[in-house]
Order: sequence, then structure tokens, then C-alpha cells
Amino acid sequence: MEGDSSFLFFSEPADERVARLLAQGPELTLSERYQFDYEEWQGGGLDCISAGGVTFRAPWSRFGTDDGRTLLLDPGVVFGNGVHPTTRDCLSALADAHARFPFHSVLDLGTGTGILALYAVAVGAERVLAVDLNPLCVRTAVRNVALNGFSDVVQVVEGRAEDFCRNGVDVVVANIHAEVIKSLLAVEAFLQSPVLIISGLLRTPFREIREKIRAAGYDIHRVYEHEMTWHTLMAVRPAPIDRAMG
Repeated sequence: MEGDSSFLFFSEPADERVARLLAQGPELTLSERYQFDYEEWQGGGLDCISAGGVTFRAPWSRFGTDDGRTLLLDPGVVFGNGVHPTTRDCLSALADAHARFPFHSVLDLGTGTGILALYAVAVGAERVLAVDLNPLCVRTAVRNVALNGFSDVVQVVEGRAEDFCRNGVDVVVANIHAEVIKSLLAVEAFLQSPVLIISGLLRTPFREIREKIRAAGYDIHRVYEHEMTWHTLMAVRPAPIDRAMG
């Protein structure tokens, strides 16, 4: 469920079930219907995907390695399987952030399947809070966290991203709607983290959000761009300069 809309998924024809639901709720309307196979819905094959130096393997796949750089990921019907360029760019940005600004705590806003939270733990995070408004995403992320034995490190919660911004987080990563990003920029705690990774942005909102982040005192460390369409940025708050007292 997202806002006033609900998405129903069926693995077999369900016209009669949908008709019964509509009859029981006169306020309900069927807006659209689509038919995809699973790989078409997810945007590609899911057996094994490598990104950011880590391999994500579906639980049913035999691919992958046993060197500790392979994570299990079952996306179900949720966005965030590592195929979309914004997800891949966030993984690259997290890898870059950890190499240059080693982090211990991460806030993952709009966690989806939990893929970014899982990756953050794989590269060294000791504490991750993963947030999503969609209850299906929360259930999927909780399962993926458990599949990898990360339940003592990653906490998954349901709610609005704006309600979970807090001080003391090393990195905030938000692969989320541009309008939510704009509302986050009005939350003081959101702008206190040393590193921000923002994604899911098309060209026009990207430019607007980039300038707002600069105005908040951040340096734009790197911009990731896919086919001049999807944009991801990493912003870093400059460290304060110690001044000798005379």
C-alpha cells in the first residue's frame, strides 16, 4: 500500500477474487492491471548480481562464493534487487564513503528489500536503522536481514522517513521519492550527518536538491549519473577546523 493506492500481486489468474473485493468495497476502484513474469517485473534475472564489491544471491540460486562477500537477497515483489541504476549507484556510493570516511552507523531511508542496509553491514557498519513506509517492504527487509544473520545489527521499522532522522548517524542514505527528499531537507537532524547519499532523482529535482544541500553547508563529493536520467549524489559536511587559542 502506498498512499491511497494498493497493489495486489497474484501468481495465477484472480479475476473472481478481484471482483469479490470490489463488490465488498463500493469505494474501491480497479485502476490498472498488468501481466508480467517475475523477471520482467523485477527488471532482469535475480539468481546472482554483483555490485559494490559484494555478490547478492537469491536464496534459491547456487551461484556466489563462500568468501564472506556474498549476501542472500530475496526481493519478493519489492523494489530493490540491485538491477536499477539508482540502487547500484547507492551501493557504489556506500563503498566510496566507507573507503574515504569509514562509518559505523547508517540510516537507510526507503529501505525497500533492505539491500543497502545489508551492504552497509557487509562493509563494516555496526548499527543500521532501515526505514520504509510500505509494510510489504518492511516484511521483505526483515526477512532478508534474518537470512543473513544481521538481526542484531540491523533494525527495520515501518514509518515516515521524516520521523526517524536523528543525530549521531555517520551516513544517511535515501533512495526515495524527490518530494520526500525535499521534506527531509527541512528536518534539522537530517542535515547533521557527516555524509549524505541521495538517490532516485531525475534531472530537474536533482539540480534543485543539490543546491539546497550545498546551501546547508555540504560539499558535493561525487555525482553518479545514469544515461543523463537518474542521478545520485554523495555530500560531505566539511570537518571543523581547530583553531589554536592564543
